[in-house]
Amino acid sequence: MRRNNIQFNTYFDNAATSFPKPKQVSEEISKYLNEIGGPYGRSFYNRTFEVSKIVEETRSLLSDWIGAKDSSHIIFTQNATHAINIVLKGLSFKFKEIVISPLEHNAVCRPLQSLKKKFNIKVKYLPAFPDGSINVKQIPTIISSNTDLVIINHESNINGVIQPVGEIKKTIGDIPILLDCAQSLGQQKFEADRDNIDYIAFTGHKALLGPPGIGGLFVKNEKSLQPLIEGGTGSQSESIDTPLFLPDKYEAGTPNLAGIFGLRAALLNRPIPFHTRNEFLTFLKSFREISKINVLCSARESTQGNLFSIQSHKMDCAILGKILFENYGIETRIGLHCAPKAHQYIGTFPQGTLRISPSIYHSEKDFEYLIDSIKKVTIN
Repeated sequence: MRRNNIQFNTYFDNAATSFPKPKQVSEEISKYLNEIGGPYGRSFYNRTFEVSKIVEETRSLLSDWIGAKDSSHIIFTQNATHAINIVLKGLSFKFKEIVISPLEHNAVCRPLQSLKKKFNIKVKYLPAFPDGSINVKQIPTIISSNTDLVIINHESNINGVIQPVGEIKKTIGDIPILLDCAQSLGQQKFEADRDNIDYIAFTGHKALLGPPGIGGLFVKNEKSLQPLIEGGTGSQSESIDTPLFLPDKYEAGTPNLAGIFGLRAALLNRPIPFHTRNEFLTFLKSFREISKINVLCSARESTQGNLFSIQSHKMDCAILGKILFENYGIETRIGLHCAPKAHQYIGTFPQGTLRISPSIYHSEKDFEYLIDSIKKVTIN
């Protein structure tokens, strides 16, 4: 949007899909499709060697972000939802009890609902504060020796609450933990090995700034899951049994090579942020000072991710979003954000909220333009 000859970045829906991307992302995708081509790990000529090298380099770059020494434990998937389904459909639930946070996305809730119907899996909720952040001290009142798995949405896609993963894992001990890091990976790095994390699901098209259709799963123990998909891997082709080693056990079929090329480009060409952490927090504070809206965010700045939601006192979030777009060119996300259980917990169901999720490319001027626009719509 241009105002007074100043061009503003008015795209504030980066929690859905980040935009823009580093220019190298599309360049590398085009390079693979138009210049290189060829398969991954399935032959012995230069083209396939080059492709395989890029795939393994991308795997190594991701393992650095996640804090895992062995990159073979990084499995390429379509997205975080695909990764979560690999875990939930591949685990053997001895006690049929899963404990989750109250801020889970439908990427978790829907496969769990299917498991409840098919196998009578019991789902329990971790104790939490009003903003949805886990009350770590109360965790022992919920989990037990019968808990098969704990699932944590590391950063809420509604209010941006970041959960204390290290503390949670220390408290639950040897119980396996699955982290949904769809929003958080790309904003911060992890220490999977140090914190003894079992599973990390992530996507490439959000904070990592990669293309859609490529994501991944970190698996600590390759023996813990049955593969969701089985077929050709290019390895042990003399056998009709699925290979048991990583990453092949969970990567049957040809992967999204164009997406991997694009994701690698994003990882290698991250831009210098256009705003600081303090500038973002000041931006959030400015919203909390507007009398005609409610702000849904973390109760503490230290656990606030790079997104939050608002509700207007005088209009539905859908109408607010429509006016912001039509009058000011501002693009946001309205509704329930594929997380109805989370909205029920924080008290914004069924009306939902308007979500604001800036990216690394937003400047203070962009923030000021959005705040000014919100004030004009909600106060006047």
